[in-house]
Amino acid sequence: MTGRNIKLTIQYDGAGFSGWQYQPRLRTIQGELETAIEKLTGKRETLYGAGRTDAGVSALGQVANFRTASRLPAKKLRDGLNFHLPSDILIRAAEDAPDEFHARYDAICRRYEYRIGGRETVVEHGRIWEVRGPLDRKRMEAAADLIMGEHDFSTFCVVASRKPDNRCLVYRSRWVWEGESGRYEITADRFLHTMIRSLVGAMVDLGRGRMTMRQFRTVFAAGDHRAIRHVAPAGGLCLIAVDY
Repeated sequence: MTGRNIKLTIQYDGAGFSGWQYQPRLRTIQGELETAIEKLTGKRETLYGAGRTDAGVSALGQVANFRTASRLPAKKLRDGLNFHLPSDILIRAAEDAPDEFHARYDAICRRYEYRIGGRETVVEHGRIWEVRGPLDRKRMEAAADLIMGEHDFSTFCVVASRKPDNRCLVYRSRWVWEGESGRYEITADRFLHTMIRSLVGAMVDLGRGRMTMRQFRTVFAAGDHRAIRHVAPAGGLCLIAVDY
């Protein structure tokens, strides 16, 4: 391997992007960052992200790495990249990492939050899922408890994105309530495509009385994404941090 290995900690508002992963002719986080790296260093480099967030999903603590022959100190790399980046992406930190470090494969776990609210405010517009009407919070909390541990999450992944092994190890799964608003916190070793949003959609259906706990258990074990009636909107989801 040649050049330095640079680790970035990144935050972004996902509303204006077609997700993390580079896609030709579409605005993506990876694409904007790689363009900024090229403008700063004079060479296009591949950026490796810890999590491939979907279109509309935001991040406070995404982590990525790339290799470069640039001799700029890490702080100047951070400042230079921020100069070339749009206002909805910010490099919080840049640092030299060990040669073998890989943002995706070395991650131990990722932490996400999903926010729901009874009525969104102007400040929260697009950043919470507006869920009106009463919710049975105890049932939603019980469902969150069921998600803890290692399970096959095939039900909560779109068929086209399934892998040979769809098991994930969930270290944390809980609802936190603040007045009319709720925050679902989940930490796992990895996540499948639409997994968190599908889980939240199912738990909200449970809280609304559209599903019994027995039905939730059945859906969980079914392995069939068609059993999910509602996938929560992307705007309420945020990648909080990646742990190594």
